[in-house]
Amino acid sequence: MYIQDTMRWTDLDDDRLRFYRALSVDMIQLDIRSGVSTVDSPLGQALRAGRDCTADFEQARERVEAHGMQLNAVVMSCWPEITLGRPDMDEKIEAWCRMLESLGRAGIPHLGWNFKPMGNFRTTSEIGRGGVQYSTFDYDEFMRNRPPQHTPPVSEEEMWARMEKFLRAVIPVAERAGVRMALHPDDPPVPEPLGGVAQICSTLEQFRRIFDLVPSPSHAMIFCQGCMTELLGTGVYDAIVEMASQGKIAWVHFRNVRGRLPHFAEVFIDEGDIDMRRAMELYRDHGFNGPYMLDHTPRFPQADSEQVGRAYANGYIRCLIQTVYGR
Repeated sequence: MYIQDTMRWTDLDDDRLRFYRALSVDMIQLDIRSGVSTVDSPLGQALRAGRDCTADFEQARERVEAHGMQLNAVVMSCWPEITLGRPDMDEKIEAWCRMLESLGRAGIPHLGWNFKPMGNFRTTSEIGRGGVQYSTFDYDEFMRNRPPQHTPPVSEEEMWARMEKFLRAVIPVAERAGVRMALHPDDPPVPEPLGGVAQICSTLEQFRRIFDLVPSPSHAMIFCQGCMTELLGTGVYDAIVEMASQGKIAWVHFRNVRGRLPHFAEVFIDEGDIDMRRAMELYRDHGFNGPYMLDHTPRFPQADSEQVGRAYANGYIRCLIQTVYGR
């Protein structure tokens, strides 16, 4: 049974890889959004121009493998030229296809992605045990202090048309390349235009529609248990059963939440509303065998907050795996 953790492209170094391996991490997800998807990054320029980046991805895979782990996934946000329907949308869809081919040639089996051009939304953090800050969303507070809205507004119909066009072009390429695309939900999963752009990756009904647009084994989701709990509360157990039994989960963001919309806080993995052992047993019983990975650990007031939270969550997940699946 596998644990996956994430690294930014700009942080891919031997010291960090040794740290991850010491935590019993089996697989790495390489986040190439920050510092790579921008136009001033050499790799970002190459990807967005549709150039072959196989060698870059091969070097990253080999570096991860040298530390006894697998480079299982690369993560990239769907580019705004696509999600916002800009004039060069077709050109960028072609570039996305070339990225899939590069990943396939490099032996990287997954591409995580999202379809949320306005990003995530949060409000004032709550304070938790030991003085940590919990990532928090309160709908009423958000509506009182809304961020700048995209102009012009983008309707649900426009977003669905762009999603369908995108999927019909890229999923067949993913199939041929041997790469499985995994879609992350909106966060928070509110099917409204929170930033002036309709959110169409929030609800289970929306995900069912997305999968039905282009049915394929190469078309799956990152099952963010946190996002699904934010939406469904304890109804997340039924969602786990549905998506796991259909083989639609590429990997799980295994995190816990206190509360549900319209107000929630992302708490430590051991103190939320969800029985994490029960959740993992449901994944197991309905055919999912990992990887599991942490997501959005609380922020510590001390230095090295991210690494401390990572160590805590991964230790918890490893212990639970040994309990539920056996050693």
